[in-house]
Amino acid sequence: MAETVTNWAGNITYAAKELHRPHSLNALRNLVAGSSRVRVLGSGHSFNAIAEPGADGVLLSLDALAPEIDVDTTARTVRVGGGARYAELARVVHRHGLALGNMASLPHISVAGSVATGTHGSGVGNGPLASSVRAVEIVVADGSLERFTRGGTNRFGGVVTSLGALGVVTALTLDLEPAYEVEQHVFTEMPLEGLDQATFETVMSAAYSVSLFTDWRAPGFRQVWLKRRTDQPLPDFPWAAPATEKMHPVPGMSAVNCTEQSGVPGPWHERLPHFRAEFTPSSGAELQSEYLLPRESAVAALHALDGIRETLAPVLQTCEVRTVAADEQWLSPSYGRDTVALHFTWIEDTGTVLPVVRRLEEALAPFDPRPHWGKVFTTPAAGLRARYPRLDDFRDTVEDLDPRGTFSNTFVRDVLGR
Repeated sequence: MAETVTNWAGNITYAAKELHRPHSLNALRNLVAGSSRVRVLGSGHSFNAIAEPGADGVLLSLDALAPEIDVDTTARTVRVGGGARYAELARVVHRHGLALGNMASLPHISVAGSVATGTHGSGVGNGPLASSVRAVEIVVADGSLERFTRGGTNRFGGVVTSLGALGVVTALTLDLEPAYEVEQHVFTEMPLEGLDQATFETVMSAAYSVSLFTDWRAPGFRQVWLKRRTDQPLPDFPWAAPATEKMHPVPGMSAVNCTEQSGVPGPWHERLPHFRAEFTPSSGAELQSEYLLPRESAVAALHALDGIRETLAPVLQTCEVRTVAADEQWLSPSYGRDTVALHFTWIEDTGTVLPVVRRLEEALAPFDPRPHWGKVFTTPAAGLRARYPRLDDFRDTVEDLDPRGTFSNTFVRDVLGR
Protein backbone atom coordinates (compact mmCIF):
# COMPACT_ATOMS: atom_id res chain seq x y z
CA MET A 1 0.00 0.00 0.00
CA ALA A 2 1.67 3.17 -1.19
CA GLU A 3 0.01 5.39 1.36
CA THR A 4 -0.56 5.08 5.08
CA VAL A 5 -4.30 4.90 5.74
CA THR A 6 -5.89 5.51 9.11
CA ASN A 7 -9.43 5.87 10.33
CA TRP A 8 -10.91 9.28 11.09
CA ALA A 9 -9.73 9.28 14.70
CA GLY A 10 -6.24 8.06 13.83
CA ASN A 11 -6.34 5.24 16.40
CA ILE A 12 -6.37 2.55 13.68
CA THR A 13 -3.71 2.25 10.97
CA TYR A 14 -4.76 -0.29 8.37
CA ALA A 15 -2.30 -3.05 7.54
CA ALA A 16 -3.73 -3.96 4.13
CA LYS A 17 -1.16 -4.70 1.44
CA GLU A 18 -3.07 -2.62 -1.12
CA LEU A 19 -5.57 0.25 -1.23
CA HIS A 20 -7.75 0.40 -4.35
CA ARG A 21 -10.12 3.11 -5.57
CA PRO A 22 -11.86 1.61 -8.62
CA HIS A 23 -13.36 4.09 -11.10
CA SER A 24 -16.12 1.85 -12.44
CA LEU A 25 -18.44 -0.90 -11.31
CA ASN A 26 -16.78 -3.36 -13.69
CA ALA A 27 -13.35 -2.56 -12.24
CA LEU A 28 -14.72 -3.10 -8.76
CA ARG A 29 -16.27 -6.44 -9.70
CA ASN A 30 -13.03 -7.64 -11.28
CA LEU A 31 -11.05 -6.55 -8.24
CA VAL A 32 -13.32 -8.45 -5.87
CA ALA A 33 -13.34 -11.58 -8.02
CA GLY A 34 -9.53 -11.58 -8.17
CA SER A 35 -8.85 -10.96 -4.47
CA SER A 36 -8.64 -13.43 -1.62
CA ARG A 37 -9.54 -10.88 1.07
CA VAL A 38 -11.39 -7.55 0.76
CA ARG A 39 -12.76 -5.01 3.20
CA VAL A 40 -14.39 -1.69 2.35
CA LEU A 41 -13.33 1.60 3.91
CA GLY A 42 -16.25 4.04 4.03
CA SER A 43 -15.76 7.44 5.60
CA GLY A 44 -13.40 5.89 8.16
CA HIS A 45 -15.57 6.92 11.07
CA SER A 46 -15.35 3.56 12.83
CA PHE A 47 -13.14 3.51 15.90
CA ASN A 48 -12.20 -0.17 15.81
CA ALA A 49 -10.78 -2.68 13.31
CA ILE A 50 -14.07 -3.55 11.59
CA ALA A 51 -12.64 -2.41 8.22
CA GLU A 52 -9.22 -4.06 8.64
CA PRO A 53 -8.59 -6.72 5.95
CA GLY A 54 -5.23 -7.74 7.40
CA ALA A 55 -1.78 -7.64 5.85
CA ASP A 56 -2.75 -10.17 3.15
CA GLY A 57 -5.91 -8.30 2.13
CA VAL A 58 -7.14 -5.45 -0.01
CA LEU A 59 -8.66 -2.28 1.37
CA LEU A 60 -11.21 -0.84 -1.02
CA SER A 61 -12.56 2.71 -1.18
CA LEU A 62 -15.58 3.71 -3.29
CA ASP A 63 -14.64 7.40 -3.35
CA ALA A 64 -13.59 7.31 -7.03
CA LEU A 65 -16.85 5.84 -8.33
CA ALA A 66 -19.16 8.26 -10.12
CA PRO A 67 -21.67 9.61 -7.58
CA GLU A 68 -25.15 8.18 -8.00
CA ILE A 69 -28.08 9.90 -6.34
CA ASP A 70 -31.24 9.21 -8.34
CA VAL A 71 -34.51 10.48 -6.84
CA ASP A 72 -37.86 9.00 -7.84
CA THR A 73 -40.40 11.63 -6.79
CA THR A 74 -43.36 9.41 -7.66
CA ALA A 75 -42.22 6.44 -5.59
CA ARG A 76 -40.62 8.74 -2.97
CA THR A 77 -37.37 6.84 -3.04
CA VAL A 78 -33.74 7.57 -3.80
CA ARG A 79 -31.12 5.21 -5.17
CA VAL A 80 -27.73 6.23 -3.78
CA GLY A 81 -24.28 4.91 -4.64
CA GLY A 82 -22.18 3.10 -2.07
CA GLY A 83 -19.63 5.91 -1.78
CA ALA A 84 -22.09 8.74 -1.08
CA ARG A 85 -22.25 10.60 2.20
CA TYR A 86 -25.32 11.87 3.98
CA ALA A 87 -24.56 15.56 3.45
CA GLU A 88 -24.49 15.27 -0.35
CA LEU A 89 -27.43 12.88 -0.41
CA ALA A 90 -29.55 15.21 1.72
CA ARG A 91 -28.94 18.24 -0.48
CA VAL A 92 -30.08 16.40 -3.62
CA VAL A 93 -33.12 14.88 -1.93
CA HIS A 94 -34.16 18.26 -0.51
CA ARG A 95 -33.98 19.90 -3.94
CA HIS A 96 -36.71 17.47 -5.01
CA GLY A 97 -38.95 18.50 -2.12
CA LEU A 98 -38.34 15.28 -0.23
CA ALA A 99 -36.56 14.21 2.96
CA LEU A 100 -35.08 11.38 4.94
CA GLY A 101 -36.95 10.60 8.12
CA ASN A 102 -33.79 10.41 10.20
CA MET A 103 -30.12 11.41 10.12
CA ALA A 104 -27.10 10.80 12.31
CA SER A 105 -25.50 13.60 14.32
CA LEU A 106 -22.62 13.91 11.85
CA PRO A 107 -23.65 14.35 8.18
CA HIS A 108 -20.20 13.56 6.75
CA ILE A 109 -20.39 9.78 7.22
CA SER A 110 -21.04 7.39 4.34
CA VAL A 111 -24.57 6.13 3.82
CA ALA A 112 -23.58 2.50 3.16
CA GLY A 113 -21.13 2.37 6.06
CA SER A 114 -23.63 3.88 8.48
CA VAL A 115 -26.31 1.38 7.52
CA ALA A 116 -23.88 -1.57 7.66
CA THR A 117 -22.81 -0.77 11.24
CA GLY A 118 -26.25 -0.01 12.71
CA THR A 119 -25.81 3.75 13.06
CA HIS A 120 -29.08 5.23 14.19
CA GLY A 121 -29.86 8.92 14.63
CA SER A 122 -32.52 9.68 17.21
CA GLY A 123 -36.19 9.82 18.11
CA VAL A 124 -38.67 7.65 20.02
CA GLY A 125 -40.53 6.99 16.77
CA ASN A 126 -37.49 6.87 14.49
CA GLY A 127 -35.82 3.59 13.63
CA PRO A 128 -32.10 3.37 12.83
CA LEU A 129 -30.85 4.63 9.48
CA ALA A 130 -31.17 1.11 8.06
CA SER A 131 -34.95 1.27 8.60
CA SER A 132 -35.34 3.38 5.47
CA VAL A 133 -33.53 0.89 3.22
CA ARG A 134 -35.80 -0.63 0.59
CA ALA A 135 -33.16 -2.37 -1.55
CA VAL A 136 -29.46 -3.28 -1.36
CA GLU A 137 -27.12 -3.93 -4.31
CA ILE A 138 -24.02 -5.93 -3.37
CA VAL A 139 -21.01 -7.23 -5.28
CA VAL A 140 -20.42 -10.64 -3.75
CA ALA A 141 -17.24 -12.73 -3.62
CA ASP A 142 -17.31 -14.06 -7.20
CA GLY A 143 -17.73 -10.52 -8.57
CA SER A 144 -21.40 -10.88 -9.44
CA LEU A 145 -23.94 -8.22 -8.49
CA GLU A 146 -26.85 -9.25 -6.25
CA ARG A 147 -29.92 -7.18 -5.40
CA PHE A 148 -32.03 -7.76 -2.29
CA THR A 149 -35.35 -6.02 -1.69
CA ARG A 150 -37.53 -5.53 1.35
CA GLY A 151 -40.26 -8.17 1.22
CA GLY A 152 -38.54 -9.93 -1.66
CA THR A 153 -36.34 -12.26 0.35
CA ASN A 154 -36.34 -13.64 3.86
CA ARG A 155 -32.65 -12.67 3.98
CA PHE A 156 -33.32 -8.98 3.83
CA GLY A 157 -33.00 -8.58 7.59
CA GLY A 158 -29.45 -9.86 7.34
CA VAL A 159 -28.12 -8.02 4.30
CA VAL A 160 -28.70 -4.42 5.37
CA THR A 161 -26.82 -4.17 8.67
CA SER A 162 -24.20 -6.72 7.66
CA LEU A 163 -20.86 -5.42 9.03
CA GLY A 164 -19.45 -5.61 5.48
CA ALA A 165 -19.41 -9.41 5.79
CA LEU A 166 -21.45 -10.18 2.66
CA GLY A 167 -19.83 -8.06 -0.04
CA VAL A 168 -19.36 -4.53 -1.35
CA VAL A 169 -22.53 -2.44 -1.17
CA THR A 170 -22.61 -0.51 -4.43
CA ALA A 171 -26.06 1.09 -4.03
CA LEU A 172 -28.97 1.42 -1.63
CA THR A 173 -32.56 2.44 -2.30
CA LEU A 174 -34.03 4.47 0.54
CA ASP A 175 -37.58 5.51 1.43
CA LEU A 176 -38.29 9.25 1.46
CA GLU A 177 -41.07 11.50 2.69
CA PRO A 178 -42.17 15.08 1.93
CA ALA A 179 -39.64 17.70 3.01
CA TYR A 180 -40.19 19.31 6.41
CA GLU A 181 -38.61 21.97 8.57
CA VAL A 182 -37.08 21.57 12.01
CA GLU A 183 -36.24 24.02 14.76
CA GLN A 184 -33.75 23.28 17.49
CA HIS A 185 -34.28 24.30 21.13
CA VAL A 186 -31.50 23.85 23.69
CA PHE A 187 -32.01 23.72 27.46
CA THR A 188 -29.50 23.51 30.30
CA GLU A 189 -29.14 21.75 33.66
CA MET A 190 -31.72 18.98 33.91
CA PRO A 191 -31.21 17.03 37.16
CA LEU A 192 -31.01 13.27 37.35
CA GLU A 193 -32.59 13.28 40.79
CA GLY A 194 -36.31 12.61 40.54
CA LEU A 195 -36.08 11.29 36.98
CA ASP A 196 -38.14 8.10 36.89
CA GLN A 197 -38.84 5.96 33.85
CA ALA A 198 -42.21 7.58 33.12
CA THR A 199 -40.67 11.05 33.21
CA PHE A 200 -37.79 9.88 31.03
CA GLU A 201 -40.28 8.68 28.42
CA THR A 202 -42.06 12.06 28.53
CA VAL A 203 -38.79 13.96 28.22
CA MET A 204 -37.59 11.90 25.25
CA SER A 205 -41.00 12.26 23.55
CA ALA A 206 -41.04 16.05 23.88
CA ALA A 207 -39.82 16.52 20.30
CA TYR A 208 -39.09 14.63 17.09
CA SER A 209 -35.53 14.02 18.30
CA VAL A 210 -34.16 14.58 21.80
CA SER A 211 -30.56 14.38 23.06
CA LEU A 212 -29.37 14.63 26.65
CA PHE A 213 -25.71 15.57 27.25
CA THR A 214 -23.60 15.24 30.37
CA ASP A 215 -19.93 15.07 31.28
CA TRP A 216 -20.77 13.04 34.43
CA ARG A 217 -18.86 15.48 36.60
CA ALA A 218 -22.08 15.84 38.55
CA PRO A 219 -25.45 14.05 38.49
CA GLY A 220 -27.77 15.23 35.75
CA PHE A 221 -27.49 16.65 32.26
CA ARG A 222 -25.68 19.82 31.26
CA GLN A 223 -27.67 20.21 28.03
CA VAL A 224 -30.90 18.98 26.42
CA TRP A 225 -31.35 19.40 22.65
CA LEU A 226 -34.88 19.22 21.26
CA LYS A 227 -35.30 18.99 17.48
CA ARG A 228 -38.93 19.84 16.73
CA ARG A 229 -40.57 19.38 13.38
CA THR A 230 -42.49 22.58 12.70
CA ASP A 231 -45.53 20.53 11.69
CA GLN A 232 -45.68 19.14 15.24
CA PRO A 233 -46.66 20.90 18.49
CA LEU A 234 -44.26 23.23 20.27
CA PRO A 235 -42.77 21.27 23.19
CA ASP A 236 -43.55 22.12 26.78
CA PHE A 237 -40.31 21.47 28.64
CA PRO A 238 -40.46 22.33 32.35
CA TRP A 239 -37.50 20.17 33.41
CA ALA A 240 -34.70 22.58 32.44
CA ALA A 241 -34.07 26.23 31.60
CA PRO A 242 -33.70 27.52 28.02
CA ALA A 243 -30.11 28.13 26.99
CA THR A 244 -29.11 31.78 26.75
CA GLU A 245 -26.39 31.13 24.15
CA LYS A 246 -25.59 28.62 21.43
CA MET A 247 -24.07 25.41 22.75
CA HIS A 248 -21.64 22.70 21.66
CA PRO A 249 -22.16 19.14 23.00
CA VAL A 250 -18.65 19.18 24.47
CA PRO A 251 -18.44 21.75 27.29
CA GLY A 252 -16.13 24.64 26.53
CA MET A 253 -16.03 24.15 22.75
CA SER A 254 -17.26 26.80 20.32
CA ALA A 255 -20.70 26.24 18.81
CA VAL A 256 -19.71 27.81 15.50
CA ASN A 257 -19.78 24.46 13.68
CA CYS A 258 -23.03 23.26 15.26
CA THR A 259 -26.35 23.41 13.44
CA GLU A 260 -28.56 26.44 14.08
CA GLN A 261 -30.23 26.61 17.51
CA SER A 262 -32.43 29.13 19.38
CA GLY A 263 -35.63 27.90 17.71
CA VAL A 264 -34.68 29.16 14.24
CA PRO A 265 -36.52 26.95 11.72
CA GLY A 266 -34.65 25.44 8.80
CA PRO A 267 -34.60 22.48 6.40
CA TRP A 268 -34.57 19.03 7.98
CA HIS A 269 -31.03 18.24 6.82
CA GLU A 270 -29.66 21.42 8.42
CA ARG A 271 -31.13 20.67 11.86
CA LEU A 272 -31.32 16.89 12.43
CA PRO A 273 -27.50 16.55 12.54
CA HIS A 274 -25.69 18.28 15.40
CA PHE A 275 -22.98 19.60 13.08
CA ARG A 276 -23.05 21.65 9.89
CA ALA A 277 -22.43 19.89 6.60
CA GLU A 278 -20.07 22.64 5.41
CA PHE A 279 -17.81 21.92 8.38
CA THR A 280 -15.91 18.78 7.37
CA PRO A 281 -13.74 17.40 10.18
CA SER A 282 -10.38 16.21 8.85
CA SER A 283 -9.46 14.23 11.97
CA GLY A 284 -10.94 13.50 15.34
CA ALA A 285 -9.13 14.13 18.60
CA GLU A 286 -11.34 11.61 20.34
CA LEU A 287 -12.43 8.02 20.74
CA GLN A 288 -16.06 6.91 20.91
CA SER A 289 -18.05 4.09 22.51
CA GLU A 290 -21.78 3.48 22.47
CA TYR A 291 -24.12 0.95 24.05
CA LEU A 292 -27.76 0.35 23.16
CA LEU A 293 -30.08 -1.01 25.86
CA PRO A 294 -33.79 -1.76 26.18
CA ARG A 295 -35.51 1.59 26.67
CA GLU A 296 -37.33 0.44 29.78
CA SER A 297 -33.90 0.14 31.45
CA ALA A 298 -32.89 3.72 30.69
CA VAL A 299 -33.20 5.31 34.12
CA ALA A 300 -31.71 2.35 35.97
CA ALA A 301 -28.76 2.43 33.55
CA LEU A 302 -28.30 6.18 34.05
CA HIS A 303 -28.13 5.69 37.80
CA ALA A 304 -25.57 2.92 37.25
CA LEU A 305 -23.46 5.41 35.28
CA ASP A 306 -23.88 8.02 37.99
CA GLY A 307 -22.49 5.43 40.39
CA ILE A 308 -19.19 5.31 38.45
CA ARG A 309 -18.98 8.93 37.32
CA GLU A 310 -15.73 9.45 39.19
CA THR A 311 -14.25 6.80 36.88
CA LEU A 312 -15.89 8.16 33.72
CA ALA A 313 -15.42 11.90 34.09
CA PRO A 314 -11.60 12.16 33.89
CA VAL A 315 -11.48 10.61 30.39
CA LEU A 316 -14.87 11.76 29.10
CA GLN A 317 -15.55 14.70 26.79
CA THR A 318 -19.31 14.18 26.69
CA CYS A 319 -21.97 11.50 27.03
CA GLU A 320 -25.10 11.66 24.88
CA VAL A 321 -28.37 9.87 25.64
CA ARG A 322 -30.83 9.25 22.79
CA THR A 323 -33.70 6.92 21.93
CA VAL A 324 -34.21 4.73 18.86
CA ALA A 325 -37.26 2.75 17.78
CA ALA A 326 -37.01 -1.01 17.33
CA ASP A 327 -36.11 -2.39 13.90
CA GLU A 328 -35.90 -5.76 12.13
CA GLN A 329 -32.28 -5.86 10.96
CA TRP A 330 -30.80 -9.02 12.47
CA LEU A 331 -27.55 -7.42 13.61
CA SER A 332 -28.97 -4.04 14.48
CA PRO A 333 -28.27 -3.04 18.10
CA SER A 334 -31.96 -2.00 18.12
CA TYR A 335 -33.20 -5.34 16.79
CA GLY A 336 -36.56 -6.24 18.30
CA ARG A 337 -36.61 -3.64 21.05
CA ASP A 338 -37.17 0.07 21.55
CA THR A 339 -33.80 1.33 22.61
CA VAL A 340 -31.93 3.90 24.65
CA ALA A 341 -28.49 4.71 23.24
CA LEU A 342 -25.69 5.78 25.59
CA HIS A 343 -22.87 7.39 23.64
CA PHE A 344 -19.46 8.31 25.06
CA THR A 345 -16.92 10.63 23.47
CA TRP A 346 -13.58 10.01 25.16
CA ILE A 347 -10.20 11.69 25.10
CA GLU A 348 -7.85 10.32 22.42
CA ASP A 349 -5.80 8.08 24.72
CA THR A 350 -6.54 4.43 24.05
CA GLY A 351 -4.43 3.08 26.93
CA THR A 352 -6.23 5.28 29.45
CA VAL A 353 -9.69 4.85 27.95
CA LEU A 354 -9.86 1.04 27.62
CA PRO A 355 -9.86 0.27 31.38
CA VAL A 356 -12.68 2.79 31.79
CA VAL A 357 -14.61 1.14 28.94
CA ARG A 358 -14.27 -2.21 30.72
CA ARG A 359 -15.59 -0.71 33.95
CA LEU A 360 -18.44 0.91 32.03
CA GLU A 361 -19.38 -2.40 30.46
CA GLU A 362 -19.44 -4.03 33.90
CA ALA A 363 -21.82 -1.36 35.16
CA LEU A 364 -24.15 -1.77 32.17
CA ALA A 365 -24.00 -5.59 32.04
CA PRO A 366 -27.30 -6.13 33.91
CA PHE A 367 -29.14 -4.23 31.14
CA ASP A 368 -28.17 -6.45 28.18
CA PRO A 369 -26.19 -3.78 26.31
CA ARG A 370 -25.34 -4.15 22.63
CA PRO A 371 -22.29 -2.10 21.61
CA HIS A 372 -22.34 -0.05 18.43
CA TRP A 373 -20.42 -2.09 15.85
CA GLY A 374 -18.22 0.82 14.81
CA LYS A 375 -17.13 2.05 18.24
CA VAL A 376 -14.59 1.08 20.91
CA PHE A 377 -15.77 -1.82 23.07
CA THR A 378 -14.24 -4.78 24.90
CA THR A 379 -17.27 -7.07 25.17
CA PRO A 380 -16.10 -10.66 24.51
CA ALA A 381 -17.28 -12.26 21.28
CA ALA A 382 -19.30 -14.88 23.15
CA GLY A 383 -21.13 -12.12 24.99
CA LEU A 384 -21.94 -10.38 21.73
CA ARG A 385 -23.28 -13.52 20.11
CA ALA A 386 -25.61 -14.17 23.04
CA ARG A 387 -27.33 -10.81 22.51
CA TYR A 388 -28.43 -11.36 18.89
CA PRO A 389 -31.20 -13.97 18.52
CA ARG A 390 -30.89 -14.05 14.70
CA LEU A 391 -27.11 -14.50 14.63
CA ASP A 392 -27.35 -18.11 13.40
CA ASP A 393 -29.49 -16.92 10.47
CA PHE A 394 -26.91 -14.27 9.67
CA ARG A 395 -24.10 -16.81 9.85
CA ASP A 396 -25.96 -19.04 7.37
CA THR A 397 -26.35 -16.07 5.00
CA VAL A 398 -22.64 -15.30 5.21
CA GLU A 399 -21.67 -18.91 4.53
CA ASP A 400 -23.98 -18.99 1.51
CA LEU A 401 -22.93 -15.68 -0.08
CA ASP A 402 -19.25 -15.72 0.94
CA PRO A 403 -18.20 -19.36 1.37
CA ARG A 404 -14.49 -18.54 0.86
CA GLY A 405 -14.51 -15.80 3.50
CA THR A 406 -13.45 -13.08 1.05
CA PHE A 407 -15.08 -10.39 3.20
CA SER A 408 -14.20 -11.90 6.54
CA ASN A 409 -11.65 -10.53 8.98
CA THR A 410 -10.81 -11.00 12.65
CA PHE A 411 -13.66 -8.73 13.71
CA VAL A 412 -16.26 -10.64 11.67
CA ARG A 413 -14.91 -14.06 12.66
CA ASP A 414 -15.18 -13.12 16.31
CA VAL A 415 -18.79 -12.03 15.90
CA LEU A 416 -19.77 -15.13 13.95
CA GLY A 417 -17.69 -17.56 15.98
CA ARG A 418 -16.14 -19.08 12.85
